[in-house]
Amino acid sequence: MFLRLVTDSIRRRPRHKLLTGAALALGMAVVTAALSVSLDVGDRLSHEFRSLGANLLVTPQADTLPLEIGGVDYRPVNAGAYLPESDLPKIKTVFWHNNIIGFAPILDVPVRAWTKASQTPITPVYSVSANLIGTWLAHPVTLADGAIFSTGIEKTNPWWRLDQGQWFADSSAECVVGKKFAERAHVEPGDPLNIEAQKQNIALKVTGILTTGGPEDDAIIAPISISQQLASKPKQYRQLYVSALTKPEDDFARRNPAAMTPEETERWICTPYVSSIAYSIKEVLPGTDVRVIRRVAEGEGRILSKVRTLLWLVTLAALLAAALAVGASSAASVIERRTEIGLMKALGAGRGMVGFLLAAELLLLAVVGGAIGYTLGIFLARLVGEKIFGVAPQPSLLVLVVIVGLATTVTLLGSALPLRRAARYEPAPILRGE
Repeated sequence: MFLRLVTDSIRRRPRHKLLTGAALALGMAVVTAALSVSLDVGDRLSHEFRSLGANLLVTPQADTLPLEIGGVDYRPVNAGAYLPESDLPKIKTVFWHNNIIGFAPILDVPVRAWTKASQTPITPVYSVSANLIGTWLAHPVTLADGAIFSTGIEKTNPWWRLDQGQWFADSSAECVVGKKFAERAHVEPGDPLNIEAQKQNIALKVTGILTTGGPEDDAIIAPISISQQLASKPKQYRQLYVSALTKPEDDFARRNPAAMTPEETERWICTPYVSSIAYSIKEVLPGTDVRVIRRVAEGEGRILSKVRTLLWLVTLAALLAAALAVGASSAASVIERRTEIGLMKALGAGRGMVGFLLAAELLLLAVVGGAIGYTLGIFLARLVGEKIFGVAPQPSLLVLVVIVGLATTVTLLGSALPLRRAARYEPAPILRGE
């Protein structure tokens, strides 16, 4: 008789069960989507942030005193020492070599430049002063294991775009010029450009007009072999820009490695902080000073922290809404089932037994609602991931376990007061209809 009463109680009144299950499923769907995107957002945003440019700058350690304002190096372009180009493949031997997605050496040379269009009868050779920036465009680098790694300014400065023409070819007598320089020197794509520096003359073909919004708009950009020839510095460079996928720095990352214990140092090196990657690069490139471009690294950290905070707030709001919905549904269910609870107690069921039976029913709903919510949440996460990042996050067994656990916790917390009230019902007043 008692078991039949319990079974009939569970089978009847499906309305509240459906409401509870629906509330849990919707809440867990939002939580699943937020958690899936949150677990994946770090890597996705790190790739997106690389459009901001390089986040590490390598210069000679024996260089002149650094003069940096707002992350911009204002030292004279021809001041200081030089570094060998032959050491650059070593960058891909550091612990976090897979996180280094690109690097580009830079060698600047002050030059005088002119074209036929700038010549007049009064001034047969009218030249303009400019800065020639030698670098790599899409340069193949042979690594220690024999693999070929293509890198250059396209990876470290992806926002550089050509208004006209096309990029130069590496190891060619070609160049692109900034928009402002093109206006000053009356240059168009296809024009020959004469360059003079340190009593050396060289003719380059202009292949495109560049706009960056920076000092490059008034400069000439050419293969680094051209600037090395003009500066009489074969196979050498002055600066190296490195673009690496990193984890935003926290208080631990900003600590001085010299003051860390061996365990802390190992943890610091084994975390892809921009400072730990800089430390690794400095170890493989002797005689260098590797600095973090703070305006890029700190901007990445702030944006990622805000995105994750927003996702956590959405998760907490969904959990709170689900708990309130479960509580309201449980309270209504307990009120409607007062007679059944009174009969169970009259037949000998104690407070613990009544609470256990009701809680078991709710936990079953929690598991089913959590599983349905996880399924819906995966579709929602894929939609959000594809719309925002272009790549959908992958389903995770860990997220499923967490979702079922959260659904169980939310159900127990939301229904705690109604269950307590049901367990304290006295059968006599209920059976008398009071």
